[in-house]
Amino acid sequence: MSRIPVIIDTDPGVDDTLALLLALASPELDILAIIVSYGNTDADASYLNVLRIYETLSRQIAQDPEQQRHWPNFAPLRKTILARGADHPLEGDLHSAQYFHGRDGLGDITKRFPSLKLSKEDVSSSEHPQLHLTDRPGTDVALDLIRSHASQTITYLALGPLTTLAQIVKKSEGLFGERIGKVICMGGALDVPGNTSPVAEFNFFADPYAVHNLLTPPPSVPTPIPLEKFILLPLDITTPHELPFPYYIQQIDPSFGGQSQSNNVQSTDEGSQSPLVYFTSAFLSRTRQVMLKFGKDAMELHDIAVVWCAIENPPSVSSKPLQLRKGWEVVRRHFQIERHGELTRGMLVIDRRNDDGAYSPGANRAHVQAELERLHAHTDGYLESAAVPAQVEVESEAQADPPSAHVGEVGTGVPVVTKTPGSDVLLKLLAERIWGVGR
Repeated sequence: MSRIPVIIDTDPGVDDTLALLLALASPELDILAIIVSYGNTDADASYLNVLRIYETLSRQIAQDPEQQRHWPNFAPLRKTILARGADHPLEGDLHSAQYFHGRDGLGDITKRFPSLKLSKEDVSSSEHPQLHLTDRPGTDVALDLIRSHASQTITYLALGPLTTLAQIVKKSEGLFGERIGKVICMGGALDVPGNTSPVAEFNFFADPYAVHNLLTPPPSVPTPIPLEKFILLPLDITTPHELPFPYYIQQIDPSFGGQSQSNNVQSTDEGSQSPLVYFTSAFLSRTRQVMLKFGKDAMELHDIAVVWCAIENPPSVSSKPLQLRKGWEVVRRHFQIERHGELTRGMLVIDRRNDDGAYSPGANRAHVQAELERLHAHTDGYLESAAVPAQVEVESEAQADPPSAHVGEVGTGVPVVTKTPGSDVLLKLLAERIWGVGR
């Protein structure tokens, strides 16, 4: 089986770091380039976090050379390119998710665990044993790869704000849409609350202008990426996929449960753990603190689900490019994104007057609850849309958009993942490939 060439567009915070580790451990993928941007933290910190991941794996493999074979993308014959993407949105203010990920994207890891601080040589060197470090813009790197590889074979994984992707698409003048195999994106919230505001998911909140340019241009303008090549994983499907911290303690790091919740200092010495476990436990300790404040003793696997989707669903040049493997389902959804709202920036606005894909309160409640239970989602009562369809009075008939005005023709709309093989399947894959659980 041939490997799937991928370009990973990322802003390495906590979940992006696990997503990159999963990609590095996955023989199905061939990581051509990692393009870092702003998002969970600033672009410079994102860049350093990629170097920190590779440094950790170098220590891991030096300690146990047999593990080299479990990281097929770590030291390939052709080095993975590390390039910089966007450091600010197309328009509007710059926002980050440092409230969750910390100033450095990994819960201020080097302040709490000084041994994980990169050396000046690691940061300043132009040579790297596993990565090809380049000063060329990530947009140019991506376009060169798309030109040089067979058409419709590369998968582009968008794990952060869509700014860099929007810049690539604009610069390509149609080439990207013609030659890309598939774009898989984590972003948005359709029928569930947001995680950055009551209505917005962070990636789409960070640059709603890029989302608009790529997915919701004016009706007279075609989307620059054919929608049959685009797959969206919103919070609706990613949130129920979790790494429970009690599971992490039981299966991966028993000392994790003994960490001080007041200062995040581990109760064991660095030497008693493998470099990889020490690294992941270091940043997950802060994540656990934050999640406990939200009432959940688990980490949500948002970006990890995108890498999993790429592993399971390679690009297709057949007449059915949206035909996914068993256990995966997509539904076409129609929405607009709010770019200017004082309270609603990044919100996906759905015309619920005529949207078969939208879930409205009271409809199929038993089905929705059964699906949540299947995914082991932890909710208090029923999780359902808060948007109640209602008749709205307007000043005149001319001011009312007909229900079909924003719905589009049959077969249009953004393909949105509505079903996966399940949270347990992803958790097992993640634990086995990254930490060797059950290997």
